[in-house]
Amino acid sequence: MKNYNFFLLIFVFLNIVFIHSIIAQENKSTMVEPSVVDSVDLTKYIGTWYEIAKIPNSFQDHCTGNTTATYHIREDGRLDVINRCMDEDGEMDEATGIARVVDLKSNAKLEVSFVRIFGISLFWGDYWIIGLEKNYHYALVGNPSRKYGWILCRDKQMSAEDLEQAYTILRKQGYNPEDFETTDQSL
Repeated sequence: MKNYNFFLLIFVFLNIVFIHSIIAQENKSTMVEPSVVDSVDLTKYIGTWYEIAKIPNSFQDHCTGNTTATYHIREDGRLDVINRCMDEDGEMDEATGIARVVDLKSNAKLEVSFVRIFGISLFWGDYWIIGLEKNYHYALVGNPSRKYGWILCRDKQMSAEDLEQAYTILRKQGYNPEDFETTDQSL
């Protein structure tokens, strides 16, 4: 009888796991992707942006602050990307990559790669501009899964009003503002 109960318990447990995985997959497939802004003028977007806040991620674990992203338009229409941050040792770390526009209608969907081998960029990641202040003072960047997110500004600090507007846009885009951590720009 004990073996029967044990197998029954295993059977029930596996069914619960199976049903839960189906429900999770359905919820994932019905989740609406964030929408991008209608239009991005890349000549206005280039330059240096200060990271105000981000959803923590593994490729920035070593960054303690003073994080920036600088973009330059290349002759081939792509963008050079230079990300900088202060690391745990107080040294400036730099990652150089390339971005390509994948939505030519809006210029708001890009892909970025920081891995190049023999001049070939590998491992492209989505970089979607999901919020943009009309004068290009701040930008909100995300990806379809909402795993990544950044609040960028032309200045090291954002006004409380602009920050609240940014968080309002993020909420409307399905992001949880509590997932974002503030970046120290005073180091």
